[in-house]
Amino acid sequence: MRDENFSGGLPREFLRTGSSSFSDLAAAVAPNVLPTARSAAPGAGELGPHGTTIVAATFPGGVVMAGDRRATMGNLIAQRDIEKVYPADEYSIIGIAGAAGIAVEMVGLFQVELEHYEKLEGAPLSLVGKANRLATMIRQNLPLAMQGLVVVPLFAGWDLASSEGRIFSYDATGGRYEEHSFFSVGSGSIFARGSLKKLYRPDLDAGCAAMALIQALYDAADDDSATGGPDLTRRIFPVVMVASADGVDRVAEAQVADMVNRVVQARMQHPDGPGAPLT
Repeated sequence: MRDENFSGGLPREFLRTGSSSFSDLAAAVAPNVLPTARSAAPGAGELGPHGTTIVAATFPGGVVMAGDRRATMGNLIAQRDIEKVYPADEYSIIGIAGAAGIAVEMVGLFQVELEHYEKLEGAPLSLVGKANRLATMIRQNLPLAMQGLVVVPLFAGWDLASSEGRIFSYDATGGRYEEHSFFSVGSGSIFARGSLKKLYRPDLDAGCAAMALIQALYDAADDDSATGGPDLTRRIFPVVMVASADGVDRVAEAQVADMVNRVVQARMQHPDGPGAPLT
């Protein structure tokens, strides 16, 4: 007997039109592969590694995002060199904070989601469309978030329509908010944002914006034990990425190391970092 759910060896869901969403397709064909399809035991959120802190800032030619490298599990350092900032596609960047395992899976799913849409539609999503898709994925994770496995990403990219860098933040329920100039997420975000308030200027170039973010991560690590400062002995430095009209580029580790060394040397003289002018 012929199985009506299959056509030409493929499930009918593969041949249906109307949705360009890979996560919707996966939910119909193999929901078990999605992180949102799993359940977690009570208190599971305290057992897995958590990642913080992510910062981002716009400049006239784009947007820069940076993240520290520490993942914590309670009072323990679970990993010293985790990467929390990734290219989402050619013109956008995503940084993760929260339950590290679920967050990394969500990044991979989001990357496939954007690529899947572009292949089916023949054109990429707009930056706002990408931000909305990410909001939907976070909303689907709400059951796990209620059990402690919260994922709160930071999304940024170059908007091809308006020719500017833009930043989007989220809450655990999938609420999407556009931020202006700069923003931060994670346990050290309060301290990082306070640092950026005195360092940020709208006329910064990419290099100066990256330096401001590294300063902000240093300040966050100074007051938040879950945020990792630069590890000079192990040569572990923040991940820094830039999205512009030329696409997404990761700042070379040697260049980041040079910026970190300059920050550390300056902090030897001024431990609290550079101050903002009063006039």
